[in-house]
Amino acid sequence: MEKYLILNTLNYPILSMLLIVPVVGAVVAMFLRGDTLLKYWSLAVTLVTAIISIPLWTGFDRTTAKYQFVELRHWFPELNLNYVVGVDGISVLLVLLTTFVMPLCVLCSWTYIQTRLKEFMVVMLLMETAMIGVFLSLNTVLFYIFWEGMLVPMYLIIAIWGGARKDYASIKFFLYTFAGSIFLLVAIIALYINTGTFFIPELMAHTYSFSFQMWVFIACALGFAIKVPMFPFHTWLPAAHVQAPTAGSVILASILLKMGGYGFLRFCLPIAPAATYYFVPVLIIMSLISIIVGGYLALGQTDIKKLIAYSSVGHMGFVTLGIFLLNDGGIKGAMLQMINHGITTGALFIMIGLIYERTHSRELADNNKLGMMMPIYVTFLGIFSLSSLAFPGTNSFVSEFLVLFGAFDKYPLVGALAIPGAILAAAYMLRLLQKMVWDDSDGHVHHGDKSHHIADCNAREIVQLAFLTIFVFWIGLHPTPLLDVMDTSVAHLIHQVDAGSILPDAAHQGEHHALLNDAGAWIKSIVSF
Repeated sequence: MEKYLILNTLNYPILSMLLIVPVVGAVVAMFLRGDTLLKYWSLAVTLVTAIISIPLWTGFDRTTAKYQFVELRHWFPELNLNYVVGVDGISVLLVLLTTFVMPLCVLCSWTYIQTRLKEFMVVMLLMETAMIGVFLSLNTVLFYIFWEGMLVPMYLIIAIWGGARKDYASIKFFLYTFAGSIFLLVAIIALYINTGTFFIPELMAHTYSFSFQMWVFIACALGFAIKVPMFPFHTWLPAAHVQAPTAGSVILASILLKMGGYGFLRFCLPIAPAATYYFVPVLIIMSLISIIVGGYLALGQTDIKKLIAYSSVGHMGFVTLGIFLLNDGGIKGAMLQMINHGITTGALFIMIGLIYERTHSRELADNNKLGMMMPIYVTFLGIFSLSSLAFPGTNSFVSEFLVLFGAFDKYPLVGALAIPGAILAAAYMLRLLQKMVWDDSDGHVHHGDKSHHIADCNAREIVQLAFLTIFVFWIGLHPTPLLDVMDTSVAHLIHQVDAGSILPDAAHQGEHHALLNDAGAWIKSIVSF
């Protein structure tokens, strides 16, 4: 086991603290009285968690693919089941994204949540532990506990503090994601029966038959595809986004969707590499459809929140496309796209919450011609809209460029088919900007003499948006530090997949090599779909 790990050399258990601090904060919050105290306490807990996570960046060894800051404790020795947590170049950035987004979720709920504030903050803090736990777990049982643990807090956030159709949206979210989790549980049990271990690095190193890989891949991929969500499993997402409160939408967009992409990278590719190769055409076709369908549906929306929700389907399509290109540019672009989407789309949902608090409407027709009334707001809106459409110099441009570069490098036809998705992103985001900043062509007079009641961003809101703006331009102009963090782990992952695709059963080799290397098979797969 030790050959996969670098044990924690710090003087404190940093990863366990990231899991424990929010839980302790939630327990204390249950006994606090007064909304103001609850808000400041929750903000302090999430800020402390973020500060604790900083050494994961400053002390991370970028030269090794081993798991770092590892903590290992015996749990159930009879089942070879241990508490083991760690991070590598694939998970560390997602942990940092989680810890730094959560204080923003508290801030954007400052005035938005008017009822049952104590329960809301408790649920938010418990949610933070569950999300961090998914990215830290190196044990499939521990992973599954945290994976399932996310469902209840997110369900409550939508069902209690959501909009008019919160019951429908929360139940649909729960049923979709829980159904996917059942398939994941079946795969975890099958892997344990086959290997006798729950330790993820050992599961990656084990050799499985091609038929076993096929079943494991299908079971895992269903769970992760629903979480992403990929077409045709995407229908739960717009409903959940529209009905969720602002913080719920930010968590969904910034963190929860990334768990599907992370699952593909952590489970499907290294554990079932031959099956991954076999299903590459199907997954890439589904990714391309997600990119196009998400952009097309976003273009037709009049509800701002629903527009951004459908845009997430398209943006996450680039993530899965990059993953299943199985090359350096594609996987790095996919990982960077997960981070960038969390920053940009999270910011856009915060902005939607801000304008909804002022106008009590998310319709474009009720939120137009804001340029003269809210200059600070529309400045930030312009920045994050340009980032969303991958304008050069912003963070999303780098990640989409890497994915497209990986596509054209390996499968030019796939790269060409992904281009319309980028064009659609420009179309729906520029339409959003034009409507909200300048347009009053519908003839409605929504603000009129009452325009002085629509206040521009206050200091608290500016801090949130300015913080995210820093990352838009930092990653857009200097992405090298993030790429360096993931470089060694991505190279190791690609080696694992390539080496694992060579099976002892030669009968299957020609089948999946043909699917990958023969351009005619690619064209036939895409056309026949």
